[in-house]
This record gives sequence, C-alpha cells and structure tokens, in this order.
Amino acid sequence: QVQLVESGGGLVQPGGSLRLSCAVSGFTLDGYGIGWFRQGPGKKREGVSCFTSDGITYYADSVKGRFTISRDNAKNTVYLQMNSLKPEDTAVYYCATDPYVVGSRCYPGGDYRGQGTQVTVSS
Repeated sequence: QVQLVESGGGLVQPGGSLRLSCAVSGFTLDGYGIGWFRQGPGKKREGVSCFTSDGITYYADSVKGRFTISRDNAKNTVYLQMNSLKPEDTAVYYCATDPYVVGSRCYPGGDYRGQGTQVTVSS
C-alpha cells in the first residue's frame, strides 16, 4: 500500500523557516519523480517544487531562492526547506508522485498524494 505522509508544518512568523518532510512507503523513491504542491485559502493549487523522473528540478518563481527541495533515498523521504517565509506562503502543502513540468508550471502526474500539512505564516 502506497502512502505519503507529510510533516513539519506549523505557525511561523514572517521571515522564519520551516522544513517539511514527506515520508514515502509502499514503493522505492529512488529514481522516481516527486514534488511539493500547495493550495492556499481561496487560491488554486500551485506546484511549488518538483523532482521529475527525467531529471528536472523545478521551482515556482514565487519560491526561487527561498525554498530548497531535497531527497534522502535511504530514508525514502523528500524534504522542502522553506526560508524567508511570507504570509502569502500560507497554504496546505502536500507531496505527490510523478510530477511533470509544462511551461512554467509543475503538475502532479501520478496516482498518489499525501493528506497535507498546514503552513501558516503570520505575525
């Protein structure tokens, strides 16, 4: 059974940092595409950062220079380090499998996603 479980969200002040984790079980992450997505209140889903299966590392323009995606294949886990957080980063963040990039956006292409973790940036 495939499961993706996110953790690490919370309440943080503007300018602060959080590191999100997505622990994967049921398949081996090594060589597989996976990405982070978010949906804020009243907003459409947005691809935040993705590793695609063909080797692309994608960042949304809104997070470039502030967020870093990484993976630990030994732990079957992907991370999202978020620095210099802004109120507009407030959203539910979730990981999803097999993303693909079209133009300037990343989309979830696989069958699996996690439940999400809430990130709230507020003073």
